[in-house]
Amino acid sequence: MSDDTPDSLIPYDEIVQEALRAVVGRVLGEVESTGGTLPGDHHFYITFKTGAAGVSIPAHLKERFPDEMTIVLQNKFWDLNVAPDHFSVGLSFNQMPAKLVVPFSAITAFVDPAVDFGLQFQAIGDPQGPEPHDAAENDSPGGDEPGTGGDDGSNVVTIDFGRKK
Repeated sequence: MSDDTPDSLIPYDEIVQEALRAVVGRVLGEVESTGGTLPGDHHFYITFKTGAAGVSIPAHLKERFPDEMTIVLQNKFWDLNVAPDHFSVGLSFNQMPAKLVVPFSAITAFVDPAVDFGLQFQAIGDPQGPEPHDAAENDSPGGDEPGTGGDDGSNVVTIDFGRKK
């Protein structure tokens, strides 16, 4: 048996990552349909590439997070709007309101710590995957940190098809 895996002519990794992003869109769409009210203790950490095509964030946030940032959707957010390829939301950073527009293709992680659920994937066009970064620290009560996966019993799904680098 050979250790060489043949290159697939079907882009399975892209298809699966697109499906995972659809999960994020559906969850956010459910929240939007309830008027922006999160059920129970659910809240979301969403990490995305700030420089990805279609991302729109205020200049001061882009300067502070030139590569990637994590936002928290919990108590203080408004105007959540979900489209087929992106979402927009209002958040407060140091008591300054901001509107963010994030394409699903820019998202690298989605975590709901209330139920120990998380998805991680590469931003489209980013073969290296996410780099470590500080959380955006948008105004939200509590100090929950998103789950990091591993052997802690969390439900983080990571897809890696051994893409040749």
